[in-house]
Amino acid sequence: MTDIADIADKVQGVLDRSVAELGVTGIIAHVQDESETWFGSAGVADLETGQRRGPADRFLIGSGGKAFTSATILQLAAEGNLSLDDPVERWLPGVSRNGNDGSKITVRQLINHTSGLWVTGFDADLVRSFHTRAGFAQNRHRVWTVDELLDFALSQPPIFEPGTNFAYTNGAYHLAGAVIEKATGNAYEDEVERTVIKPLGLSGTYARPLAEAGIRAPYTKTYSRMFIRDDVDPGSLTQENWESTLQGPETDAVDVTDSTSFGWSAGNVVSTTPDLLRFTGAMISGSLLAPAWHREMWTTNPTRNWIPHTRYGTGVSEWELADGTTQRAVVGMSNGAATITMGTPDGRRMVSMNVNCDWGWLPAFSAIMEAVFGSPFLRQQ
Repeated sequence: MTDIADIADKVQGVLDRSVAELGVTGIIAHVQDESETWFGSAGVADLETGQRRGPADRFLIGSGGKAFTSATILQLAAEGNLSLDDPVERWLPGVSRNGNDGSKITVRQLINHTSGLWVTGFDADLVRSFHTRAGFAQNRHRVWTVDELLDFALSQPPIFEPGTNFAYTNGAYHLAGAVIEKATGNAYEDEVERTVIKPLGLSGTYARPLAEAGIRAPYTKTYSRMFIRDDVDPGSLTQENWESTLQGPETDAVDVTDSTSFGWSAGNVVSTTPDLLRFTGAMISGSLLAPAWHREMWTTNPTRNWIPHTRYGTGVSEWELADGTTQRAVVGMSNGAATITMGTPDGRRMVSMNVNCDWGWLPAFSAIMEAVFGSPFLRQQ
């Protein structure tokens, strides 16, 4: 395997080009193998001050938080607090509504996205309230309750019978978070701290409560341009057309750092690249979970209408690079940021990448993958 010193210049070149050619605000990459680490950055953490990005900077990891929720569920199963085969109705009586049958949906199906619950991300009211410039300005500090999140997750009929297909939806993970609270009697955030963060010594990581805005210092500011255009009917959005409805890179970026999130157990964990390397390394190696639960986490299903060339386990995913090799990943986007932490299946080579904006991230990360693993993710057209 190539030494990190031999790829550092290549990775730094990608970081520099990502700022110069893709216009990202700031980008970092933290590379690790069995004997050494390397950290590189380009761009800024704050457009006003010009402050550089550093390895201690915290950022919201978006759907990467699902891996923390999944690990917590698996740890609770190992402790005997719940079973993955438990019907959701056992822990959340009354969830059977609008055709969703809590007696047929299992805890396992919540965390591997085979529950059949509808895809909440394309709800017209949600898009109008949070993914347009005017809506975000009005609602950036709205505080959701857990009951509201559960009602939202169950507000539409199922899209398939539980266990028969794959659909990536935050609503399933909101139910998983509620199961954690019911099974333990503790707050979701406290159980993530107890079962995952403390055992792994993740000093820069925390699960942010629903009512908390912003990110605890030290942090990088985050910027968004990816709002829906004013001439678009939010009710017309689909998986196939949503990218074409976004405003372009010529629009002014909005500082979205000071805002709350409805992500909760589906995506409200804050972390750093050193912590994500340690966490993802533990998920890949099985050093946190006992063998049976580690195998459960990496029992993957092919994805549909998600990221192409991927398979999904429970909160984690496998990515097939352009050369056919497979890497393991914890991945997430949040409002104004994108983060991927990826490693070889044996965990011997890893990289954690973050941009503090929501544009240009995929080609940038694909090029970093090529520098680190020898192949990009994006295929030649």
